[in-house]
Formats: sequence, C-alpha cells, structure tokens
Amino acid sequence: MSQYAPSSDFKGPLDSSPEANAEDEKTEEDMPMPKNYLWLAIVSCFCPAYPINIVALVFSIMSLNSYNDGDLEGARRLGRNAKWVAIASILIGLLIIGISCVVHFMRNS
Repeated sequence: MSQYAPSSDFKGPLDSSPEANAEDEKTEEDMPMPKNYLWLAIVSCFCPAYPINIVALVFSIMSLNSYNDGDLEGARRLGRNAKWVAIASILIGLLIIGISCVVHFMRNS
C-alpha cells in the first residue's frame, strides 16, 4: 500500500489540460524564427550560375527544416550559409552576364 493517501493535492495535470501544454507553448514562443533567406535563394536562381544557386536553395530549405525540428542553432548556421552562397551566386551570375555582353559587342564591332 502507498504511504501517500490519494488526494487532490498530488494529482498532476492531464496531458490535454492547459496546464500541461503551457510549457510547450512557452518554448515555441521563446524561439524566434531565424532568417533562412529563401527569397534571396529564389532570386539567385535567375542568375546563370546554376550549380551554386541550387546549393543556396538547398541550404535555405534545410534551414527551414532545422527550425521546424527545433534545432535553432543549426537553422541559424544554415541560413547564414544560404545567404552567402546566394550572394556569391548572384555576383558570379552578374559577372557571367557582363563578360558575355562584352564578348558579344566586341565581336559585332
């Protein structure tokens, strides 16, 4: 037999009660979503640096998935990687466009 008599003082909250779910809501609200730079990765897909901008898009989606899994630090790291790879892709794409324009107009002159 138990040394404690059953009383209402020892009863914990049920799983579906608001008291049990209050801790879960606090942890989700305390984690602000880090930037995943998905918009920048999509914009970089219009530049002609195709393997690089696909990597930026993958990093951005992996950042979003890491946040959804609760890995806040991993989401931040992958978001930063997505930003820098997308910027590099845009710069390389603009360089390719510039070089191809120069070559095209030099041949026609």
